[in-house]
Amino acid sequence: MSFSIGFVPSTKWLKRTASAFCIGGSLVLSQVASATTVQFQTVLGNFEVNLFDKTTPITVANFLAYVNNGSYVNSIVHRSVNGFVIQGGGYQYNNKMPLDSITQKPKITNEPVYSNLRGTIAMAKGSQVDSATSQWFINLSDKNATDKDFGYTLDTNTGGFTVFGQVMGNGMQVVDAIAALSRFNMGNSTPFTTIPLRNYTASDAAANKDVTGDHLVLIEKIIVLNADPDTAAGLNPVKNTSVNKKDDSGSGSTGLISLLLLGLLALGRKSLLNRK
Repeated sequence: MSFSIGFVPSTKWLKRTASAFCIGGSLVLSQVASATTVQFQTVLGNFEVNLFDKTTPITVANFLAYVNNGSYVNSIVHRSVNGFVIQGGGYQYNNKMPLDSITQKPKITNEPVYSNLRGTIAMAKGSQVDSATSQWFINLSDKNATDKDFGYTLDTNTGGFTVFGQVMGNGMQVVDAIAALSRFNMGNSTPFTTIPLRNYTASDAAANKDVTGDHLVLIEKIIVLNADPDTAAGLNPVKNTSVNKKDDSGSGSTGLISLLLLGLLALGRKSLLNRK
């Protein structure tokens, strides 16, 4: 259908308006009516994460893009901080050292809808609000959300960190096992000052024993288990009330459609008033 500026008879205009509304509404619904469960397959066991597609769609789409193109295959947990987080998504082990950096896609928009509590997965980023790319972290303590005395305020620092999923079932047992591993400083290289290693001791480090794939915490792959639209229906994650955030009921998208519709109505009224 072509569109030209000028007078449109009222009946045709109403049909076109209704058609545009339906098409726009279906596009928005197609973007938000989805949810995904993924499985992290690690050398210490597997765990599942339910992603919040409906409320953090940009972040989930970005994460799944890395999953689908194989960027997280044989990636590693490269950072572990006691009582804070385990972090990955930045580096791959391709059967040799040094590690390869994961190719980053463009930075994404921040979506701080939910609170950074224990068991949530969020995107790591730099000093800018909208700077997340491939790296993610899993939170080890509720206190990291807002407790300044504990040392971290993830709900507010740098505009809040985007929680985009939640570890399910007994999955935190695997996460805690990773977090319990000894941490090492690999040559004062900034990304690897607190890297968790398996079957590696302080004596090995003192003897400069080479680190191999047998020592790294490998994430062999991340796979999609369930892309059903209602996989997150039974979850009730805690809202981040410390920063301004979008409404997760879909009213933001509905509001946009409403504004567009009002604009079309105004244009139609103007055309009718100018009719000769």
